[in-house]
Amino acid sequence: MSNLKYTLVGIFFGIVFVKAEIISWFRIQEMFRLHSFHMYGVIGTAVVVGALSVWLIKRRNATSLEGEKISIPNKEFRYGQIFGGLLFGLGWAITGACPGPLYAQIGSGFSVIVLTLLFAILGTWSYGALREKLPK
Repeated sequence: MSNLKYTLVGIFFGIVFVKAEIISWFRIQEMFRLHSFHMYGVIGTAVVVGALSVWLIKRRNATSLEGEKISIPNKEFRYGQIFGGLLFGLGWAITGACPGPLYAQIGSGFSVIVLTLLFAILGTWSYGALREKLPK
């Protein structure tokens, strides 16, 4: 019962994803073909909101609802991130799905996306198993 609030937020985001057409394979293909600004606008807005949020958290030394200081450490750049990003983008272009809207796509009746979800989980597991052997 304590996770009910997270479930409700997840349902809300799923509805927003469906209404904003973020889960639309057609919209995703438009983006990768450079035929529409729709998805770039959605992603750009998310990046701006995220960047402003992180800036405000750091600037105001924000605390959590429990009073703990929020700490956002700096990230170290690694060349493997380029390969990972390319692999992620290729999978996104082929399947028409990225991890964010996978569940909303499944909930909307696109049952073939269950296969994408399974391979996303397999990819995450594989990365964890091979992380130490991958290029830095």
